[in-house]
Amino acid sequence: MPTIGVKRDLLFEALGKTYTDDEFQELCFAFGLELDEVTTEKQMLTKEQGDVAAAANASEEIIYRIDIPANRYDLLCLEGLVTGLLVFQGKLKPPKFQFVEPAKRQVLKIDPSTAQIRPYAVAAVLRNVTFTQASYNSFIDLQDKLHQNICRKRTLVAIGTHDLDTLQGPFSYEALAPEQIKFKPLNQTKEMTGSELMDFYATHAQLKQYLPIIRESPVYPVIYDANRVVLSLPPIINGDHSKISLKTKNVFIECTATDRTKAKVVLDTIVCLFSEHCAQKFTVEPCDVVQPDGSVISYPELEVREERISVKRANAYIGIDEPAEKLADMLTRMYLEAKVDGDSLVVKIPPTRHDVIHACDIYEDVAIAYGYNNIKKSLPAFMQIAKQFPLNKLTEQLREQVAQAGFTEALTFTLCSRDDIGRKLNKNIDALPAVHIGNPKTLEFQVVRTTLLPGLLKTLVANRKMPLPLKLFEISDVVVADESTEVGARNERRVCAVNCNKTAGFEVVHGLLDRVMQLLSVPWKTASGSKGYYLQATEDPSYFPGRCANVMYDGVVIGKIGVLHPTVLQAFELTTPCSAVEFTIEPFV
Repeated sequence: MPTIGVKRDLLFEALGKTYTDDEFQELCFAFGLELDEVTTEKQMLTKEQGDVAAAANASEEIIYRIDIPANRYDLLCLEGLVTGLLVFQGKLKPPKFQFVEPAKRQVLKIDPSTAQIRPYAVAAVLRNVTFTQASYNSFIDLQDKLHQNICRKRTLVAIGTHDLDTLQGPFSYEALAPEQIKFKPLNQTKEMTGSELMDFYATHAQLKQYLPIIRESPVYPVIYDANRVVLSLPPIINGDHSKISLKTKNVFIECTATDRTKAKVVLDTIVCLFSEHCAQKFTVEPCDVVQPDGSVISYPELEVREERISVKRANAYIGIDEPAEKLADMLTRMYLEAKVDGDSLVVKIPPTRHDVIHACDIYEDVAIAYGYNNIKKSLPAFMQIAKQFPLNKLTEQLREQVAQAGFTEALTFTLCSRDDIGRKLNKNIDALPAVHIGNPKTLEFQVVRTTLLPGLLKTLVANRKMPLPLKLFEISDVVVADESTEVGARNERRVCAVNCNKTAGFEVVHGLLDRVMQLLSVPWKTASGSKGYYLQATEDPSYFPGRCANVMYDGVVIGKIGVLHPTVLQAFELTTPCSAVEFTIEPFV
């Protein structure tokens, strides 16, 4: 959850009212926010750096640190927060954003070479902007908050803002070799190539974290104006030539991205929040972005879409009983203009509310506007006595009994490597019904386990210095790919036990199997037609030839028991014989 710091006096001036700390905290809570801390710049520096001397010259102006929901990008600066609060209080109608058509639109042309690195770009212009020191700082801070939040530290989107009066359109977005790019970075006096820039900022406190995004690429993205003046090298830094200042009147905003949707959200957010500083409030000048295929798309989109929700369903989900007109008024206070249409509400979603993607998001705003504390507590319409899930209850009972049988319980990772359930068990991973992790971070967590055995064998390895015998067990879930299920996979609760000693000790795990079956009141099948469990000889590459059997129950294979194959033991770096049993307990629930 991002936290923004706003100066209290500036905030109250913009709100047109002075609040006590408690009153403002109540207002934030009613709006779905939280006043995290009341502090000063001096206190913040002392707390973060621990250096009282360094904070001696810092301001002692009161700062409110407010926690903002991660999906409310429109509240990440003073302008957006003030507008949202004023609309919530009914003191301001939700602004309507409009396009202002210039005599000639600015054009940004995307070169096909950018497909190698950051293929998307969007742009817009804010005309006749008047910056104060406070609004300028807020403009810079909003970009930083967006970079850390929706832009995912600039990996998805990088924002560039420029003084349009220092540039000449049309603009071009290209990808060139680092040596071909040369410009003066922001606040620097020396021109650098792309490679030199990477070395120069390698130790920079803020920028070094962004260098790996493009450093290893053969080409770097760069934006030029008509005179080949570099605007920016996204996602690292802007050029010094077009930097904005308090005197800037016309702002050119460009966003380069690996995700076009995120880029459009970021551009809409910036132009909507800061168009209030334009001479003609809430107006934006569109730009034409020429795509690599020659097609032209106009940005920003500033799309206002409509959603229809049921009044009855909104009341039922929240647990209230309000008329449609009251719900429409509550939604309008939450920046979502709504009107009644029979038994439904037609809700307009403005370009600032990209967090609204489903009817449930609208229901949530109704609940916030109504006030969570105002929702009456009530018992469910029907009474039901809760009880433990039967499978979990059986699991807990078996854990206790298996432990009393002399086995030590282990709890191992659900994720494992492909080798753990494949090569090390003498099996082909491609033939197993395993659920694979897309883009795994480590080699140890590549698939979801299909058997409990590898986890116990790795636990034995980690404890091989302990005196023999080592008897371990685990009762947990495995995950098996199954196309017949809704999600393509299913969980299966299993018991697995391993006996490690100077001899394999098949009789030990066989005895445990018999004990578990005795506890489950499952008899040994003695005659054809009788119901019970029995062993059926089989061959399995994980077990020693001739020393493996299927555990059968009611004519169905529920598990395996046997002496582990020497190559399996060698693969797991074990030097003593082991026997194992593993079977599912779900048929007995």
